This record gives sequence, structure tokens and C-alpha cells, in this order.
Amino acid sequence: MKRSEINDILASADEMIRRHGFALPPFAYWSPEEFRAKADTARHLIDTRCGWDITDYGAGDFQGMGLFLFTLRNGLLSDLRQGGGMCYAEKLLISRQDQISPMHTHALKAEDIINRGGATLVVELFGSDDHGAFAEDRGGTVWCDGIRRDFAPGEKLRLAPGESVTLRPGDWHAFWGEGGDVLIGEVSTVNDDETDNIFRDPIGRFATIKEDTAPVHLLVSDYAARLG
Repeated sequence: MKRSEINDILASADEMIRRHGFALPPFAYWSPEEFRAKADTARHLIDTRCGWDITDYGAGDFQGMGLFLFTLRNGLLSDLRQGGGMCYAEKLLISRQDQISPMHTHALKAEDIINRGGATLVVELFGSDDHGAFAEDRGGTVWCDGIRRDFAPGEKLRLAPGESVTLRPGDWHAFWGEGGDVLIGEVSTVNDDETDNIFRDPIGRFATIKEDTAPVHLLVSDYAARLG
């Protein structure tokens, strides 16, 4: 993806988030220079990769397969492993109309996916085999706003604004906006995008960026190279 495209996506995402009555925290608007200057006091944000995130999953077709994310808060895997402390995370996502977030599951993370506004959020579901791998012939059970919902393999949930689904490790899922763009909330256990995204197909989690202009804001994938 070109950096100029990423800058444009950030601006349009910020506008949609504001339009739906949400406000991002102050660090969302730091310039790269401000982030570097505050790196010592912002070490938790850097280490837990809070902030802007845009991916095309390495496919080079953001409109067809991609996702916007902003990690608002995130805990530490060390807390999760010891069973106490900051064991949770929260994100805002935007899934554009017919833009696929491809089939995947997580080894550790359980998550509530919430339609916060916009169009219909479609979530396609499959179960796992006895070893946790994708199983095209198995369904499972999820909870929609706390109500048990058994699903058949390949069943598609359609979530209107305000509706949600709870997904646990082993619940294979893909999602997209239907009829328009969707603002999504995600509340989960600690999020580790480096190791805890298990895709059905061999794709990458982060985009490769062509630096055709300067970044307006850093992405979480920029932190290692630009902030240390």
C-alpha cells in the first residue's frame, strides 16, 4: 500500500468515527515527531501496539480484502499468563462494504465483535476439527448479545447496529460490511497481532508500505522501525 493511500484512509476513518459519536484519545493525533519525543512516557502504547492499523493482508487490494483498526487499549500477555492485571483490549474497526476480513481464528483471544453503527455486519462462521484447524464441515456455538446461538458450517450472521457476537478460540470467522460501511467495536482478552492471528489461507497480517509521502500518523507496524 502507498503511504499516501494510508493517509487518506486514516482521514476518512477518523471522519466516520466522529460521525458516529466516538472520540479517539489524544495520542491518536500525535505526529510522528511528537510520538518520538514522547516515546519514553508512551512506552506502554508502543509495547502493546496501541494506535492506528491498516491492512490489506499483503494482497494489494485494500478495497476487496482489508480492514481499518484502531487499538484504544491493550494489556500485556504476561498479565494474561499469570491470570491478573490488565488482561483486556479494546479496538475500533471499520469494515467497508463488501470488504473481506478473511477467515481466521485465534489461539488465545476471545472477543466480542459489536456493530457500533452504519450498515449490516456479516460474520461467516465455521468450526474447528479435533486439532483446532479449520473444518468446512463443522459448525459450533457462539453467543449473540449473551444469547446462545448454534451455527451450521458456513452460516452467516447478520448483525444490525447494536448487535454483537462473542467469538472464542477455535471459532473460525470472516466478516464484511453489507449494504454500506460498518463501524465495529471489539472488546477482547489481550490482543497479540504478531502471533495470535491464524488464517485459513497463507496470508500476512500487515501491509507492505511504499513510502511515496510522509506519514501523517504512525501505524502500529511503524513503531519498531521509527520508535525503537
